[in-house]
Amino acid sequence: MATSSSSCEIEQLQKGCYYEWMSVQATHIVDLKEVLTSHRSKDDHKLEEVVGKIVNDFQKYTEKRSELSRRSCSSYFAPSWNSSLENGLLWMGGCRPSSFIRVIYSLFGSQAETQLSQYLLKVDENVEENHGGSMSDLNATQLVKINELHMNVIEKEDKITKKSANLQEDVADMPIAIAAYATDLVDGDVLVEDALDKHEEGMAVLMTEADKLRFETLRKIVEVVTPVQAAEFLLAGKRLHISLHEWGRVREERRFGCARTDAAAATGGAGTEESKRSATC
Repeated sequence: MATSSSSCEIEQLQKGCYYEWMSVQATHIVDLKEVLTSHRSKDDHKLEEVVGKIVNDFQKYTEKRSELSRRSCSSYFAPSWNSSLENGLLWMGGCRPSSFIRVIYSLFGSQAETQLSQYLLKVDENVEENHGGSMSDLNATQLVKINELHMNVIEKEDKITKKSANLQEDVADMPIAIAAYATDLVDGDVLVEDALDKHEEGMAVLMTEADKLRFETLRKIVEVVTPVQAAEFLLAGKRLHISLHEWGRVREERRFGCARTDAAAATGGAGTEESKRSATC
């Protein structure tokens, strides 16, 4: 098991990895907004290029997380760099892959409702013309594939959750339970240390499995939808992530007076400013 000093160093690396990713996401948001604004339905090349880069960046991020989790995994399940709000929403060190699909359903419903309102109010049909192929235009074939993916992802999530539950139950097994009962302070017991190391290794394996599912879900969604729809989905997801981080920070600052400035410092303020804008979008 890592010493307290090396554990602190590893946690700092994990924290730096997270804030680097937040900064990258802020850049992604700017790129997505720009490419959606300038998009013309006859030319999807630029959209595909931006979407492809974002998918590749997410894969690199999950791979880096996996590498760091093998050195020490516990921090990812209650990150010190997150607010309590964010940690309360975590599943296996991140968001649920099925939540990606819930974002699609939300966008689909919201945009369909907006288009219906415009139709009833006889608003000029050209208002949304530059966003042809948006999420409200999901066809029956796409919806069937997304629904099938949703069910498949939920099934895989449940399997990972059950594995996690089994690992948690193992903590109450030998030799940990006996050692805890027999002594007031458990310190330096080789058997206990080995058992805890094994538990953490198991959690690292599960988190890597969860990250792979997150990436595969994202990749498959992008394959099903059009380039415009993929860009809209990615923009919504990234805004949600950054906004939740900011909302959680603001709530803790308001409730407890514990302002967190490390995120702004790590991202050069880009993520914070974008999240403030996102909160009003």
